[in-house]
Amino acid sequence: CIKSGKDKAGRDRGVPCQNVLIVNNTVLHGHGGFVVGSEMSGGVNNIYVKNCTFAGTDVGLRFKSARGRGGVVKNIWIEDINMTNIATEALLFDLFYGGKSAPEALDSGESNKKDTAVWKVTEETPAFRDIYIKNVYCKGARRAMFFNGLPEMKIQNVNIKDVTISATTGAEIVNADNVKLDNVRVIPKSGEPFIVQNSSKVDINGKILAEK
Repeated sequence: CIKSGKDKAGRDRGVPCQNVLIVNNTVLHGHGGFVVGSEMSGGVNNIYVKNCTFAGTDVGLRFKSARGRGGVVKNIWIEDINMTNIATEALLFDLFYGGKSAPEALDSGESNKKDTAVWKVTEETPAFRDIYIKNVYCKGARRAMFFNGLPEMKIQNVNIKDVTISATTGAEIVNADNVKLDNVRVIPKSGEPFIVQNSSKVDINGKILAEK
């Protein structure tokens, strides 16, 4: 779990967590296999994650923050990840994080919170961009993916390639811009494999699903 300080104290200190290698790890029954935030106010960049296994974790790859944090998360490279029996999402971007674990947020209904109000962008607005994920296999999750960005600061420039996820429900992309999924297979037990809302330039296997 990568952190760099919380809210104003983290921004004032202004020291990013950067230049980190995470390689050849196995994570069992944690809140997430690999996590950034939510205390990321000093910034996070240049993180490389490779050849890891997540078994029974709450989330697989988890990026979380909230209004008030500020900070920029960028240049995250992730590849060669195997996941099994993930309790909630295989891949989660949650910019409405409320302090609960993913299963607790699911039980309370908080995990699907969406806000269409556009707030003014300030130093307290967190930003996630330039994230690259490839060669991921997940067997068993509740929801394949959930991108839940801020209307005023969408999740930007996420590239996902060569990924297969089997899950109860498919992938949902909300408040994102410039997302490219290449050779990504989502196999839900029910519903559509991909749902896109309030997003632009979302390319899913060569097809623009939604453009605003």
